[in-house]
Amino acid sequence: MTAHGREAASADGGRSAEEERAAEEERAVDQALALVGHKARARHRPPEGPGETPPKPTPSSPVSPPSPVSPPSPVSPPSPSPSSSAAAADSASAGPESRPELGLTPSSPARSAPTPGAATPSSPAPSSPAPVVPPLAAPASTADSASSRPHGASSADRPASSPHAHRTGATAWHAARALAERLGRAAPLAAHRFPLDRALGHVLAEAVVALTDLPSFDTSAMDGWAVAGPGPWTVKEGEGLLAGRGPTEPLPDGQALRIATGARLPAGATAVIRSEHAHCDEARRLLYAGREVVQGQDIRPRGQECRSGDELLPAGTVVTPPVLGLAAAAGYDALVAVPRPRVDVLVLGDELLTAGLPHDGLIRDALGPMLAPWLRALGAEVAEPRRLGDDAGALRQALVSSDADLILTTGGTAAGPVDHVHPVLAEIGADLLVDGVAVRPGHPMLLARLTEGGPCLVGLPGNPLAAVSGLLTLAEPLLRGIAGRPTQDRYRAPVRQEVHGHPHDTRLIPVVHREDSVVPLHYNGPAMLRGIAAADGLAVVPPGGVRSGTEVEILDLPWASASPWTEGCFT
Repeated sequence: MTAHGREAASADGGRSAEEERAAEEERAVDQALALVGHKARARHRPPEGPGETPPKPTPSSPVSPPSPVSPPSPVSPPSPSPSSSAAAADSASAGPESRPELGLTPSSPARSAPTPGAATPSSPAPSSPAPVVPPLAAPASTADSASSRPHGASSADRPASSPHAHRTGATAWHAARALAERLGRAAPLAAHRFPLDRALGHVLAEAVVALTDLPSFDTSAMDGWAVAGPGPWTVKEGEGLLAGRGPTEPLPDGQALRIATGARLPAGATAVIRSEHAHCDEARRLLYAGREVVQGQDIRPRGQECRSGDELLPAGTVVTPPVLGLAAAAGYDALVAVPRPRVDVLVLGDELLTAGLPHDGLIRDALGPMLAPWLRALGAEVAEPRRLGDDAGALRQALVSSDADLILTTGGTAAGPVDHVHPVLAEIGADLLVDGVAVRPGHPMLLARLTEGGPCLVGLPGNPLAAVSGLLTLAEPLLRGIAGRPTQDRYRAPVRQEVHGHPHDTRLIPVVHREDSVVPLHYNGPAMLRGIAAADGLAVVPPGGVRSGTEVEILDLPWASASPWTEGCFT
């Protein structure tokens, strides 16, 4: 449907779209529940031999696996090309959308729409995808679908089935995010007691309950005079009442006594008169009010803020500086909180430089410097990124020896000759939960669990903006679940310009907030960071794109002024 048609149908179709989204997330809940229940899951098939992966079926294979996408047709299809046959074989492999035990079936709406070029029993595969008109925020190039390498190796270097493999196994974007968060929440929370000076940025595992009334006694809200009864008042001799002093003698009617802010109010006092609103006749030792005095004025009564036993903060609250202040005021010396999730970052690729200018086919590593502070802004403890190059053995050793809650890899998630993530996951018997997401850029991302009850792995594509997409799609909701953080409230904002979409996939476009709308930014290709560096959020653009003025979901970046506070600004 065109953007014009979608806008015209928004009044009638908005509810069904929301219901569809809710259905996708419900399926994601089922997936997570299946994981918690330790139900049987489709796993990577073990390799045929050390360091080898099982060969994919070819058109000449004597036995072809049945396709889970549609039943066999009584009419023989035309002879498929090698690439379409490989695509059909990939679609028959165990992907997240074809696992009934995870709540996804071949007919599940969580599947992405068919891609032009995907093989079907009734028609041959076209030789190329349908063209997409390049707009201001142009769709990702086909290089994004063919490779997760940061330098965008040509399609000639990769098996012809690689783009189709990701398309047929792609999980819907909203479903992938919901699954990642539910997977994180399935892990038991380990609660620790942190002294206040070490609790910043953690998430409360227990509610903060008032240990006493606040304030615990009637106090003066201003510097001035404590008075009893109507005036004028006789000034009582003495230095007055200061904060931090114990109880004093009651104040009789008709008398006044100097008092400081925060000082305990004497019994019998009915009001506090600010210094600037009173006049003292020293000779007669009388105090006069410059304006009407109302009983109880400028007094903070006992229990004004809370009573003993009141819940001040619920479990799941992020410990911010004001939270520390409130806890201290309420008498706490320590808080019971969830430790920050521990994350290992593994940077893959022999072509990456850590310093200097790109040269001789080598490029600078943009993800190593970017991911660690980004993850800290999301509330994680991050080890120094490890650069493994294109070494399958080093990758395997890093995975099996990690004690982190989450492992992030960069690059190597496609099917190129040095893309080792899938083969290594197969070799160690990991559960592949998401193998490709219907989103641009970044659809070759993946989510796996290495062992039963063990750490999770998020495989990010190597292109920088594609990696950001994977970070926000899978890693961010997974970390939120592990840390026990509450689900962020969704919000929508109108886009100021028309944004063309991908024919079948969701698009994530860097945007900047301008008054009551968002403006799409240029330089939003999968290998570019110029747009996201200037952005304060990402717009979630549905398949087909949107017209100017259409409201879209916005993903805030953790340091954006509009986003909730994160401890990344303080650690």
